[in-house]
Amino acid sequence: MNKDETIKAIRNKCIDMGLDLQDQVAYVLATVEHETAGTFQPVREAYWESEDWRKAHLQSYYPYYGRGYVQLTWKYNYQAYGEKLAIDLEGNPDLALDATNAMFILIDGFKNGVFTGKKLTDYINDNGTDFINARRCINGLDCAEKIAALAENYQTEMGSET
Repeated sequence: MNKDETIKAIRNKCIDMGLDLQDQVAYVLATVEHETAGTFQPVREAYWESEDWRKAHLQSYYPYYGRGYVQLTWKYNYQAYGEKLAIDLEGNPDLALDATNAMFILIDGFKNGVFTGKKLTDYINDNGTDFINARRCINGLDCAEKIAALAENYQTEMGSET
């Protein structure tokens, strides 16, 4: 899929999986843009480095380093998503790079608070939108302001479509 097709697919999948507020979708898209360095393709953690580099530098969780539209990490997450998707993700972690699998992991993780215990609905719901603290769903406040700005751009784009 190209970038536009991926954006459309993510938007549709968010709605299908119950993240149907425009601000929620905007934040998911902003996260994907950030986490994939704007490619909108599932990527490996430190995608610019070699597998040998990852093996040497990500020892605490290798080979279960980050993969996907968001960086799924740790063996227990690969096991859990393997069960949810009915695939051997633990035996073949690269299956997290498949766009369909990566999209499910992305949205399910946001919806159910899988990555950090925080759900997207904790920060973006009918009562308000907090794009800064929504980053807590993925990775503390790492790059929170940058991603919030991206989300505001998507929010504006989607608002002009209605």
